[in-house]
Amino acid sequence: MQIVANVLTALVAAIHVYILVLEMFLWTTPRARAAFGTTAEFAAETKVLAANQGLYNGFLAAGLIFGLVRGGEIGYAFVVFFLLCVFVAGLYGAATASRRILLVQSVPAAIALLFAFLAG
Repeated sequence: MQIVANVLTALVAAIHVYILVLEMFLWTTPRARAAFGTTAEFAAETKVLAANQGLYNGFLAAGLIFGLVRGGEIGYAFVVFFLLCVFVAGLYGAATASRRILLVQSVPAAIALLFAFLAG
């Protein structure tokens, strides 16, 4: 069970690293604009805001990665805390920006959290 929990947590971390890259470095590219449904004009105007948002996604990934690497009770606490943060951020994003965020962030985080609880 622990292996499944770790793999799912790593997947959530990888998703957030990918979001970091899209928001911080690729925000104005066609790929990022398609992913977020923005126009070239909007992307250009919001590039700095997106980079800031990407940094926060990186912090989520860093917390999850730290928890996985650290292991033990402290690592478990980090994993649970940061999965809960991802879950709540996904709920907020789904309510305020796009329902798709629920599937991209909250559902994977909830599944990883369930397996973390079962393994813990």
